[in-house]
Amino acid sequence: MKPNPAGSSPEACKAVGQTSQHKTQATPVQAPRQKFLVTGGGGYLGFSLGSSLAKSGSSVILLDLRRPQWELSPGTEFIQADVRDEEALLRAFEGVDCVFHVASHGMSGAEKLQKEQIESVNVRGTKLVIDVCVRRQVPRLVYTSTVNVAFGGKPIEQGDEDSVPYFPLEKHMDHYSRTKAIADQLILMANGTPLPGGGTLRTCVLRPPGIYGPEEQRHLPRVASHIKKRLFMFRFGDRRTQMNWVHVRNLVQAHVLAAEALTAAKGYVASGQAYYINDGESVNLFEWMAPLFEKLGYSQPWIQVPTSWVYLTAAVMEQLHLALRPICSVPPLLTRSEVSGLVAVTHTFQIAKARAQLGYAPDKFSFADAVERYVQSTSARARGSTARTLLRLLLRLLLLLGLLALGLHLLGLRPAVV
Repeated sequence: MKPNPAGSSPEACKAVGQTSQHKTQATPVQAPRQKFLVTGGGGYLGFSLGSSLAKSGSSVILLDLRRPQWELSPGTEFIQADVRDEEALLRAFEGVDCVFHVASHGMSGAEKLQKEQIESVNVRGTKLVIDVCVRRQVPRLVYTSTVNVAFGGKPIEQGDEDSVPYFPLEKHMDHYSRTKAIADQLILMANGTPLPGGGTLRTCVLRPPGIYGPEEQRHLPRVASHIKKRLFMFRFGDRRTQMNWVHVRNLVQAHVLAAEALTAAKGYVASGQAYYINDGESVNLFEWMAPLFEKLGYSQPWIQVPTSWVYLTAAVMEQLHLALRPICSVPPLLTRSEVSGLVAVTHTFQIAKARAQLGYAPDKFSFADAVERYVQSTSARARGSTARTLLRLLLRLLLLLGLLALGLHLLGLRPAVV
């Protein structure tokens, strides 16, 4: 029997033991703080994802060429770098537990016509991200893909990950969709790659449609600008055409769940998997955008024109943009892929797999709420008089007609150039 400490009674020792035991039980063991990196962290989705992760107590690095326009949350660090910069990635990826590869180029507008830039960022950048993940022993990689890897202008109704194959690469009508499909496959093929210090790289891809939400900077402002210029006075496409959208908070939820599903605690259920992610609803674009017309004070388009006319106009505008790019910028109102992808052809996807494997449960959001926030943020700007607005519209139309005539003339002369 061990002697008691000097000057201590058995009762005192018992009390000390109980106190020590109580202190041990009252101090929970904290899980190590996870470190995440988000490429494209300066953009709308990347910044929203990083902010959500930081609020949950994680350490977050936002990596992007452009600085975020929003204030950084506590626990986040911004690194200004290119996903094609190997040395920058090697420094940034050190000690990272999971990379979210959100960065891409060429999603909409004139960007869709920048072939070399799109190829470089979406394909070469993705290859480098995978390579650096392996070299820095990052065990998890989640890629933000797109429904366009499967959609190429042919109808898809409630497609799923097993029944809908990749759209043939050579048949994609835009560089963005083709390169995203290549990157999507590269990410999935990298799943299971052994890491130098032991362990395995686990990867998965998420395939969202168009994103909306408060402060979204790409889709809503562009459409609103066209509406204000009275460039959407007509509608086209079948009124029965359906598509999906996803609110940014639902897409952030899916990314967080996907990262968790690449861990041993979740049985690596997402390892090597692809998931369609949306709000769980199918809508017609013009009907879905009705609140935007209403809040901006404009009537909805009522003039119906053939889709073939709009498609042909988009093709001419693309060629005009490319021909005049060395001289001036003439951004196309719509590209061919946007005409077929947004309005003309039904393409909807199921989210049953994400629900079952990831536990994805999209919240209910209203596009009207996002529109309200947008209108409030722009209400302080002067709208200008009606006469001034009409004058600007007339000048733009005259300029557009002049550039169109010049572009067609240049295109007509091109075959004769030696």
